[in-house]
Amino acid sequence: MHESHQPQQNHLLAALSAEVRQRLFAHLELVPLPLGKVLYESGDTMRHVYFPTDSIISLIYVMESGASAEISVVGNEGLVGIALFMGGESTPSRAVVQSGGHAFRLKGPLLKAEFDRHGELLVLMLRYTQALITQMAQTAVCNRHHSIDQQLCRWLLLSLDRLPSNQLTMTQELIANMLGVRREGVTEAAGKLQRQGVIEYSRGHITVLDRHKLEQLSCECYAVVKKETDRLLPYVPQRQVN
Repeated sequence: MHESHQPQQNHLLAALSAEVRQRLFAHLELVPLPLGKVLYESGDTMRHVYFPTDSIISLIYVMESGASAEISVVGNEGLVGIALFMGGESTPSRAVVQSGGHAFRLKGPLLKAEFDRHGELLVLMLRYTQALITQMAQTAVCNRHHSIDQQLCRWLLLSLDRLPSNQLTMTQELIANMLGVRREGVTEAAGKLQRQGVIEYSRGHITVLDRHKLEQLSCECYAVVKKETDRLLPYVPQRQVN
């Protein structure tokens, strides 16, 4: 296992007791997740779960027309592949790497065996799933009722909470695909944030300069998701607002 990458960099794995870690950690496999990599397509049978450390994975719904919209983001607070322990084995969404980095991968049967012990892993997974459902529901409301400017702020904040730094690598075209809006709308919204000194944007690199201002400009949706995530996942360290 690479020295600079440890399972504990994923907060859910870090929250496990020494006994559970002993059973699982030896089976974890570190995998690189380059930007844009598809972990699974709609309808695929899942064989692994992924615990991101310094990457973000988007769960995206793709329409028959090819149009797409993000339904949730997963980072170092959780895992990708809840269908494996929920019993469904597959989902109609696609999982795509939104911000490149790494994750630890675990084979499905190993996760299910630990889940079926009805111990602490089960409790953590169910609480995480509830937090994810809240995020999905709030995203649906946000996409319907709030402006692109507000959606972009919410999206940046959710991404920021799941990364170890204040920098994201993401093209405007990808952001537009995530939000299900036209690229021109994202360009305009990002330009406004840059002029206000909230972000710095250059060639696919976004640096958040003023998180506090970003939170003020965002709609209520970010705060709702953040509050519920903090309540359900007390193991996630709190980000400091500059």
